[in-house]
Amino acid sequence: MNAQTLPFFIAGASGQLECALDLPDAETFPAPRGLALVAHPHPLFGGTMDNKVVHTLARGFLALGYVTVRMNFRGVGQSEGVHDEGRGETDDMALLLAHMRQQYPELPLALGGFSFGTFVQSQLQQRLIDAGTPAERLVLVGTAAGKWPLPTVPVNSILIHGELDETIPLTAVFEWARPQDIPVIVIPGADHFFHRRLQHIKNLMVEMWHR
Repeated sequence: MNAQTLPFFIAGASGQLECALDLPDAETFPAPRGLALVAHPHPLFGGTMDNKVVHTLARGFLALGYVTVRMNFRGVGQSEGVHDEGRGETDDMALLLAHMRQQYPELPLALGGFSFGTFVQSQLQQRLIDAGTPAERLVLVGTAAGKWPLPTVPVNSILIHGELDETIPLTAVFEWARPQDIPVIVIPGADHFFHRRLQHIKNLMVEMWHR
C-alpha cells in the first residue's frame, strides 16, 4: 500500500505540537472510510510518534482505508511543553481531533494507542462518550492496565497484548478487562514492543475490524 505522509503542526496549550497525517492509498481507497488518531508510548521513556508499534497501528488503519494521524506528545520531537502525566496529553489529543474534524467532519472515528497511549485514548474516549460523540472503536496495544487508572472502554474494543510483556503484565490486563467482559488477544512469545511479531498487530486489526 502506497501511503502518503504529511507533517504538520497544531497549536496546543503548551505551544506547537508536531503531527503527521498518513493518507491511505488513493487507488485502493478513492474516498477514505474513516479517521483514526494514534497515540504513542510514554514520552519520558523514549516514546514518539515514530515508535515501531505506533507505525504498525497506523499501517493497520491505513489498510482499512482510514486517514490516520499521529502526534508527538508534549516535550517530544518538535512538540513544545513538558510531560503532564496524561492530563495535558489527553487535552492535546482532543485538540488534534477538533483540528482534523475541520477537514473530515463526517468520517467515522477510531482511536488507537500503544502503552501510555492507551491511557490517553481511553480517557479521550470517555470524554467523547460524555459528549455523546464516541469513537466507533478503539484498538489498544500493550494496554497500560495497572500503570494508570484506565476508564472502562466499549465492549467492541480490540485489545492486543504480548504474552511476555515485561512492562505491563498480562495478568494486570486480564484483571482490568475481566469485569468488562472484553476479550484480550494474546500474541504468544511477544514482549512489550512485539519484537519480531509486529505483523500480528496489523493482521489482527484488519481481521477483527468487521466482526
